[in-house]
Amino acid sequence: MARLARRDLAAVLLAAAAASLPFAAATAAEAPTRITVVTHGQAADPYWSVVKNGVDAGAKVQGANVEYRSPDTFDMVQMSQLIDAAVASKPDGLVVSIPDGDALGPSVKRAADAGIPVIVIDSGGAKLTRELGGLLYLGQSEYEAGVAAGERAAKLGVKKAACLNQEVGNTSLDDRCAGFAKGLGAEVPVVAGSIDPTDMKGRVSAYLRSNPDTEFLIACGVTAAEPALAAAEELELVGKVKIGTFDLSPGVLQAIVDGKMEWGIDAQQFLMGYMPIVMLDLLHRYRLQPLADYPTGPGFVTKADAASVIDLAKQGIR
Repeated sequence: MARLARRDLAAVLLAAAAASLPFAAATAAEAPTRITVVTHGQAADPYWSVVKNGVDAGAKVQGANVEYRSPDTFDMVQMSQLIDAAVASKPDGLVVSIPDGDALGPSVKRAADAGIPVIVIDSGGAKLTRELGGLLYLGQSEYEAGVAAGERAAKLGVKKAACLNQEVGNTSLDDRCAGFAKGLGAEVPVVAGSIDPTDMKGRVSAYLRSNPDTEFLIACGVTAAEPALAAAEELELVGKVKIGTFDLSPGVLQAIVDGKMEWGIDAQQFLMGYMPIVMLDLLHRYRLQPLADYPTGPGFVTKADAASVIDLAKQGIR
């Protein structure tokens, strides 16, 4: 009888839970989680377009209302204003990148002090995230990724290299160059460029003409890598000057398949867009709080596996 009573009670509880699900779903539908994403990269940029795709996918899966904002150019004043505006709107969660801690730190801290859960992606790192009151950092350690790239170049016998930085002053890219020099074990000049491909190509061409003993170019992103390859092709230096890059694109991957580039470093930035939306939505709806940082990279894509990644890159996932 006791077992029967327990079964009857269990049946009642299950029925009650099932009956409450439509009500819970309706409540969630009436008030979807509202999240603001503020990054220093424009959604049209090859790297940040993948982040934005991840954001959109996460929002669709979770049924969250998500707004993606970024400055028109690499502008820390405008970006801090965007963060302040987001804080004033009192979202349920905030996702930010922090390429300049001095410029953006106060705005991010104001968000955390206002009780808004903050997840930092791509740049800023775990230490700064904690100092500003953020929940966690989601991305790769750019310095350590640079070290790994430098060590790979050293194994190729490289002694003379240059780092192509399209946004000098962006701490993530600066860390990539510094880490590469550490891993290579040699001084690595930085070629300051821009996100304009024609301008970047011209700067790389000028550097290679002035420094004919250059053996390796490490690009801090696709917007530096593709112009660098174009410059090397124009100067008939493909194969003589090896090229590696951070981040991926269909063009970079095809160049790796063709043997024109050594490798691309994959930060898996789709996850940087997708995972914070899921985490913040679950936190808002169910008080399920993420507790640990989430490393997304680095991963090296070489000729052995580049072909299998090209279609994913064309879809804006890798």
